[in-house]
Amino acid sequence: MAAIYQAVCRRASSLFCRFHSTYVKKMRYLNTLKEDDDFCRQAQTSGTFYLFHNLSPFLQKVGKKYLLPQLSAAEMKRILEKLKETEQWMEKSVLIGCSDEHVPHFALDLAGALEKSVIESELQGSFTDLRKALFVVDVKDSPLLASAQALLRWHESHQYCSKTGQPTQKNLAGSKRVCHASGITYYPQMSPVVITLVSDGSRCLLTRQSSFPQGMYTALSGFCDLGESVEEALRREVAEEVGLEVESFQYSASQHWPFPSSCLMIACHALVGGQQTEISMNSLELEEARWFGLEEVLEGLKRDHTSSKQDDGSFLPWFPPKQAIAHKLINEWVKQQTS
Repeated sequence: MAAIYQAVCRRASSLFCRFHSTYVKKMRYLNTLKEDDDFCRQAQTSGTFYLFHNLSPFLQKVGKKYLLPQLSAAEMKRILEKLKETEQWMEKSVLIGCSDEHVPHFALDLAGALEKSVIESELQGSFTDLRKALFVVDVKDSPLLASAQALLRWHESHQYCSKTGQPTQKNLAGSKRVCHASGITYYPQMSPVVITLVSDGSRCLLTRQSSFPQGMYTALSGFCDLGESVEEALRREVAEEVGLEVESFQYSASQHWPFPSSCLMIACHALVGGQQTEISMNSLELEEARWFGLEEVLEGLKRDHTSSKQDDGSFLPWFPPKQAIAHKLINEWVKQQTS
């Protein structure tokens, strides 16, 4: 009876979605995959898979481009045919989305299944560190890579219940983990981070940390403390890191970012008073913080890490690439200055 009930519900959901937009249909379909293990298991047989090894995504280089290959379920089974428990390995995958035609996309980390070199040789590609991968693949693929790795990492680090210490079990789609001993259900979470481009009206303030690539500057950012609002976190971070007091601010956009762990970047513009622009940098947090004029920002936007190095070994300023939300903030500030 349970199977019949689920089939009827899926049929009803399908009929209901016919009268809705493609987006609504897509979201309803994904939600069904997350809630119904049997439905998700069936979808795995027709889905596509993105491969990881120790959380590094698999890429293929074609000419000067780096591609993110999608493997069919048949190809996945062929790769895993050396294992005795192929289906069990397929079920270690996590659901990361679907196409408008309802082809589900899964991510699977093969560390512990096959040697990295075996897969790279078989598929003629390489597993690439995510920090590099995000900036060499097509812009549309970067969010997919980031969310896939973040979900795989969350499952890797949440295999035991924090209350009982007993193993937790993921549902087939990977949208949650359950401790059957305590009945607690765990869901993937993101940490909110405020990233702020500070301006005094004619200049913007950009900073760098010692861990950054040489010459790269970006906007201020910091985690929201427990109980803080976005507004409070923004004002506190600017005060703590550069000793300036924000007069007003404006929300811009948000972005998931997988570093250092899964974060929700909340991007804002902030204005400080023209009479209070002297920077008092927190050297424990930052290596450098300074004001940039419009011309210097425009020049910096033309550079990247490969073109910023000078003959004497020093580096000209350059900014995060367009995949990062800091790039969007800087571009918006430029448009404000030139409008």
